Amino acid sequence: MSELIIVKTTEDMGRLGAEMIASEVMGNPEIVLGLATGSSPVSLYKELVRMHKEEGLDFSGVRTVNLDEYVGLPTDHPQSYRSFMNENLFDHINIDPSNTHLPDGMAEDLDGEWARYDRLVDELGGIEIQVLGIGPNGHIGFNEPSEEFSKHTMVVPLTNETIEANARFFSSASEVPREAITLDIRHIMQAKKILLVATKKKKEILKKALEGRISSQVPASVLQLHRDVTVIFSEEE
Repeated sequence: MSELIIVKTTEDMGRLGAEMIASEVMGNPEIVLGLATGSSPVSLYKELVRMHKEEGLDFSGVRTVNLDEYVGLPTDHPQSYRSFMNENLFDHINIDPSNTHLPDGMAEDLDGEWARYDRLVDELGGIEIQVLGIGPNGHIGFNEPSEEFSKHTMVVPLTNETIEANARFFSSASEVPREAITLDIRHIMQAKKILLVATKKKKEILKKALEGRISSQVPASVLQLHRDVTVIFSEEE
């Protein structure tokens, strides 16, 4: 790991993360950004929107690749990750919608879909900077604890812990999809830079991931092997 930055608030976390992303965008206007969903990156996206509207940060040439999408949710479902990204970022900046990519959780051929997404990331030239959160069990993307690290994008069953954690976004846990398509550990680790944002409620699992034994049972622990990781930790939940 390259750097751990501890800040007081989620607003500070979002501001520092956005400054890091903005610097990369200004240095390479056609950059490929790897993006994440969940509550942790929201303040980062909010600040990027502000920088676009008030400071003219230009996303017109930027390409984005999201980590994952639920299986079985239409793109216009309010809890789909496409809807999340539109609501929190894409609809508020000058990005070309055709340059924003997520897996298709409604694809009839799910094996064909993950293979297509694998090829897409490779054809884009890989990810320059990958934004990550961390799940309560240490997952990154939807790469859940398993016997080995994933080597290709895939359809994964979600653990009960993940379903319970995500139930707050739905009317009940029974409505949370049981599967998702997720970008694999290999592509995450091939990103040139990684930015992980986490809040106080993830303190214990973050410590385990950053300081514990590297194990596929704690997927985020693999980040210890990446040469350029910045972790921004907010002391606020």
